[in-house]
Amino acid sequence: MVVAGAHGGAGTSTLAALLPAVWDMGSIESLLELECAPLDAKGRPIVLAARNTAAAATRATAAIGVLREWDERVAALAIVSDGGPESRDATARFALLEARVGGIVRIPHVRRLRLAENPAEVVLPGKARHAIDQLRRLVDDAGDNATTRHGQCRGEVACR
Repeated sequence: MVVAGAHGGAGTSTLAALLPAVWDMGSIESLLELECAPLDAKGRPIVLAARNTAAAATRATAAIGVLREWDERVAALAIVSDGGPESRDATARFALLEARVGGIVRIPHVRRLRLAENPAEVVLPGKARHAIDQLRRLVDDAGDNATTRHGQCRGEVACR
């Protein structure tokens, strides 16, 4: 799977550490305005990370739009909480994206992840474990569908 951020500070690296066998592409925001694809996932499922703010929802909308233009499908939108509540505006904007992605998963704030050098070593609380499991299921479903459509996926993921 491929994990990419809709903007800087989206929690991409933390998600990549918590999800095994991933490519961490970091933020693709600066690549969205180029006249080429910001990402070539080579058929692998994409998890797009965004914070739980209205501004992040706007950036996620832009990223999903550009990825779809280049025939890249977002298997899951991971909305990563930074501890504050999600505004009504953000919730409404994210709801509009539901039909454009395989699924939306809200990742709760886990303070210990901020303090750890290696997020993979943090024992996650139940809600966070459940959210990561949901992401894995969405990615597995998207990977099974991609393999069925395109045969075995090969090659390295890259920015186009």
